Amino acid sequence: MQRLSRRSFLAASAALAATRPAAGAVTRASAEVDVVVVGAGAAGIAAGRRLAAGGRKFVVLEAADHIGGRCITETRTFGVPYDRGAHWIYAPDLNPLGKLTPRRGIEVYPAPANQKVRIGRRYAREGELEDFLALQVRANRAIAEAARRADVACAQAMPNDLGDWRPSIDFVLGPFTSGKELTQMSAVDFAKSAERSTAAFCRQGFGALLASFAEGIAVKLSTPATLVDTRGVVTVETAKGAIATRAVIVTASTNVINSGVIKFAPELPKRQLDAFAKLSLGSCDHIALELDGNPLGFESDDLVFEKSADTHTAAVLANVSGTPLCLIEVAGAFGRELSAHGEAEMVNFAAGWLAGLYGADVKKTIKRSHATRWNHEPWALGAASAAAPGWQGARRTLMEPVQNAVWFAGEAVHETLWGTVGGAWESGTRAADAVLRHLGPTKEPPASPAAAPRSKPAYRRIQAAPNIMREETR
Repeated sequence: MQRLSRRSFLAASAALAATRPAAGAVTRASAEVDVVVVGAGAAGIAAGRRLAAGGRKFVVLEAADHIGGRCITETRTFGVPYDRGAHWIYAPDLNPLGKLTPRRGIEVYPAPANQKVRIGRRYAREGELEDFLALQVRANRAIAEAARRADVACAQAMPNDLGDWRPSIDFVLGPFTSGKELTQMSAVDFAKSAERSTAAFCRQGFGALLASFAEGIAVKLSTPATLVDTRGVVTVETAKGAIATRAVIVTASTNVINSGVIKFAPELPKRQLDAFAKLSLGSCDHIALELDGNPLGFESDDLVFEKSADTHTAAVLANVSGTPLCLIEVAGAFGRELSAHGEAEMVNFAAGWLAGLYGADVKKTIKRSHATRWNHEPWALGAASAAAPGWQGARRTLMEPVQNAVWFAGEAVHETLWGTVGGAWESGTRAADAVLRHLGPTKEPPASPAAAPRSKPAYRRIQAAPNIMREETR
């Protein structure tokens, strides 16, 4: 691409504005920057930091009225930090976010390594729990072995002798891990996912931790991008005006792109459109219950599954960071159906599910409640991406720039860290690096907010982990 001088850039911008139709379009470029970043989630924040460190003029546009994307913390609902989205910080010693120093007052601590299983009204005995974990390991290995031969559905690779543990293992490896049933998940995508058997929590909330890394990055909130136009001078249109730029980094979720709420002119190539469609988001939600007085005797951050007989199941993360807050996790097709019925129905299910495991008296101890509904959040439309069988390579497709003007980033644009905030962060950093290389060197001194060094990917792969947990909606 020929580099433009400021004079020729503005002349071309004026010519472009003169040829655009007046109806429904912004008639002139209202600003000029080197890069427009669409979205202020983890990928957008990471991209902004790298662009600032590279001395480039940029703007971050966020459609919502807050930063963080699918990783936000609030304290209004329960009076304690409540992660509405991502909660688990995987592989904290290797996670790119773990290499950054949060501001004073934010504490990250190791998550308990164990998990519990409820069988009816009792906890699984030691031998039963060992069986459950061993069968998870076998299932992981079977999927990895199948992935070496072909990119089949994970369900197709599952062992046939899992017995009455099969529904629970299906839930843990499928909906709980990625928001989709194993029939909808690529075995290669599953096998390539990076190690997630160790994790940490942030006492002030993962969203608060992420927000601390955004300090110094200017973000235009409540400013959704409506059109990315690469015909001639590159522009990004919003309801508040059009921004002329030289490159765009789009970090919107795959479901938002699939919905067409952000338009592209010309339309994206079929290769990219197919990739977005095959990396659609799964469904994962928290049903948060405040249990007064810890009536069930949970320890801090207890993770409890049930030995289920069907797909109408959940998990509970109890006494989050030592608070009375318990997160009932619903996911997959059942979670999507439940969410569609509204928050009240979700809370009713969670209360009844707990009562079935611990006794009806638990309902009397529920004080405040809340349920997330990520499928209905207009700037998310789901939880985290999961590749359809045969389409793991779609992630690499999304790493390719479009017309050397548009780059994509986010958790879906990472081959091994998909579904995680760390993956979104690393993807945003990589996209910004690619843009900086494309734009070439600048004589301007770098801005101060992003002085943090680049984090190098240091994740290791595993083929079997007895304690697999997802991040994007935890």
